[in-house]
Amino acid sequence: MTDAPPPPPPPPPPLQRRAWWRQLSYRRLSRLPLTMILTSLLAGLGIVQLSFQLINTGYRSVSWTRQTAEAQANIRGLERDVQVLQDAETNANTPGYLRELARCQGFVGADERIVVSPDAPESPGENCKALRLP
Repeated sequence: MTDAPPPPPPPPPPLQRRAWWRQLSYRRLSRLPLTMILTSLLAGLGIVQLSFQLINTGYRSVSWTRQTAEAQANIRGLERDVQVLQDAETNANTPGYLRELARCQGFVGADERIVVSPDAPESPGENCKALRLP
């Protein structure tokens, strides 16, 4: 046994410049097709998901547009009903409106003359168009 230090390690072999494809090991090359298959499957899945999202977005856009149009038509009808009710409330006790309602029911004013046609039917019909309140 000597007290001398161990000999230094041998120097690494000189680096040779080789093409990149030669530097890849066979093991790496054998995994490459599997990696490419998985990448292709994931890309295909992404394309299917993107297509579904685009179709779903288009469908929602069309259905929301249709529902918005229906809601706006419903709002217009309700606003028209509100206007009819407000007009009826405003005219409920005015003399002109009451006179019109009396005429529709067949009443005649005190200073008016009644004229009856000889060809008039036996049963009188409506004198006025009935306005139904909503």
